[in-house]
Amino acid sequence: MKKVNIVREKSFQFAIRAIRLFQYITKSKQEYVLSKQLLCSGTSIGANIREADNAVSKADFINKMGIAQKECDEVIYWLELLKATDYLTDTEFISVYNDANSLLKLIRTIILNTKRNLAS
Repeated sequence: MKKVNIVREKSFQFAIRAIRLFQYITKSKQEYVLSKQLLCSGTSIGANIREADNAVSKADFINKMGIAQKECDEVIYWLELLKATDYLTDTEFISVYNDANSLLKLIRTIILNTKRNLAS
């Protein structure tokens, strides 16, 4: 039985969510700039996590996960901007924000644990 990579699966599901949110905002709100940034950042998280899975060293793994962390934090920034400019309702915002924040915490924990294991 194949072991499930939780961060890989969560980032993939989040990418799907980012794509659907982009589709919703562009179709219903006719907003194309901020939503495109959200789309790029939201799908980049999982791509960088996949790259990290194929890292050639622990340092390379940490670097790739660090990029995923930055992309995830960027998603939160775009979400906050979309909310502040009334493109997202409170309900729409909080749901996606919570998912992004949860993913960010998971990525940070993986980076910290990898660094600790590398140091010992």
